[in-house]
Amino acid sequence: MNTKPSLSLSDVKAIAAAAEAEALKNAWNVSIAIVDDGGHMLWFQRLDGAAPISSLIAPAKARTAALGRRESKVYEEIINQGRTSFLSAPTLEGMLEGGVPIMVSGQCVGAVGVSGVKSPEDAQIARAGIAAVVGA
Repeated sequence: MNTKPSLSLSDVKAIAAAAEAEALKNAWNVSIAIVDDGGHMLWFQRLDGAAPISSLIAPAKARTAALGRRESKVYEEIINQGRTSFLSAPTLEGMLEGGVPIMVSGQCVGAVGVSGVKSPEDAQIARAGIAAVVGA
């Protein structure tokens, strides 16, 4: 039987704290979502001043990154390069940069999705959170 690592509650809290610290350091008002490898919500927070819509976009980005096992930016690039039929992919709603998978020993154990500032900055926050448990 195969085994793989999984996120513990302490891992999730460490990711959330590091992501929040990165957002606050830059005065970025965002929503932060953390999901498991199946895209199920483990953590969500909306920082003061974050736009209400970010509370829907962040989890969608995280789910997309977890289910696809790649950054949500990949899907945005595919669509922007003209493959608009990809918009019909089932269950992938957050096909914008800002969803980053959490990879451990070659396995996806979850993802972080962030929304509220420019997409590269959303991804920066997600990566900062992940680095707290996986390293840079």
